[in-house]
Amino acid sequence: MKVIVIGAGWAGCAAAISAKKAGAQVKLLERTDMILGLGNVGGIMRNNGRFTAAEELIALGGGDLIKLTDENARHKNIDFPGHKHAWLYDVNKMEAIVEKYLLSLGIEIHKCKRVIDVKMKDNTLLGIYDSSGELIEGDVFIETTGSTGPMGNCLKYGNGCSMCVLRCPSFGPRVSISARAGIDDLQGEREDDILGAFSGSCKLSKDSLSKNIINELEEKGVMVVKIPAEDINLEKLKSKVCQQYALKEFAENLVLLDTGHIKMMTTYYPLDKLRKISGFESAKYIDPYAGGKGNSIRYLSVAPRTNDMKVKGINNLFCAGEKSGLFVGHTEAIATGALAGHNAVRYSMGIPLLILPKSTVIGDIIAYTNYKMMTKEGRRNRYTFAGAEYFKRMQEQNLYSVDKEEINKRIDGVNLKGILQQNLI
Repeated sequence: MKVIVIGAGWAGCAAAISAKKAGAQVKLLERTDMILGLGNVGGIMRNNGRFTAAEELIALGGGDLIKLTDENARHKNIDFPGHKHAWLYDVNKMEAIVEKYLLSLGIEIHKCKRVIDVKMKDNTLLGIYDSSGELIEGDVFIETTGSTGPMGNCLKYGNGCSMCVLRCPSFGPRVSISARAGIDDLQGEREDDILGAFSGSCKLSKDSLSKNIINELEEKGVMVVKIPAEDINLEKLKSKVCQQYALKEFAENLVLLDTGHIKMMTTYYPLDKLRKISGFESAKYIDPYAGGKGNSIRYLSVAPRTNDMKVKGINNLFCAGEKSGLFVGHTEAIATGALAGHNAVRYSMGIPLLILPKSTVIGDIIAYTNYKMMTKEGRRNRYTFAGAEYFKRMQEQNLYSVDKEEINKRIDGVNLKGILQQNLI
């Protein structure tokens, strides 16, 4: 049984792991020369409801990547505005660690492999073509290409190509496989009917900031710096993809996190204004390089799907991560990817697909996001365990918990303990 995963961000890596555990031969295809995608500049785990989701994943048997980020955390249980008990993994080490782990499981990783087209028969995907024209055949496919790029989207809906970690000019544009297969993509919106949204953070070089700032960050993991009154821009919050960070505090302050680089929680910030602030006189952006002007535009390619992560209208295509909904965050990508990989093997075997119950936070967010995508209002929101609309729902539904024993009992209670690590073949 051959499972082909397209895109090796957090979602694709999680899908590859669960499909391999279920007994499939797995090929993981990545457009660039690095896996993890936005995980190379992210770094935030376990904040707010992501703690609950992480422990659910572990209990379900899909927590391999959670354990790796835990083991490589620079800081644990830190608080910053609107967020509690966050863990920050080292973005400079994580990619190589995850690749080594995937290879140890026997997963084939093919980098610099940009998929551009499909071979179809009726409503079944027979194979995919890469940019060299090679046909890659499989029994079932999982698309985790994300929703950022090609470069034209950042030009049209943002402030131009910001030269982010996805590097479209060098490795070629992302291509929507579901769209190539004849399924219309859904798109996220923001106010004034503008499509997409800006990525929510930038990275600064540690060496470009003052020693006082670096010392505090390395000790505490977080630092909050007041923005001069004349430079506060509340309107910019509306453009953020990460609505859990679209709080007034993030417009009035620079919130800095130590993830190996210095993660600055703003979509972009003019460099001349940034350098006015004490300690930032020599500040330099390292992702995106044009962080003084803009950032990458996301949520322009979401596949319609069912709650088992199967793409509607295509018999053997599954999706995960941002490709599967207006999700924000690594934990959200890992959760959807783990389910997609497991169900891809179930599909190939002709056994019923797994839909996680709404009594689990992962099952609930998958179903809730799917429902909300069908409305214009819903397409203007983003969904994350960490804040905004969905975290509020978690609390209202009594799904939020930081009690590991309670979360384990929740998974035990629906008879799903370890299901994502079962060998099905």
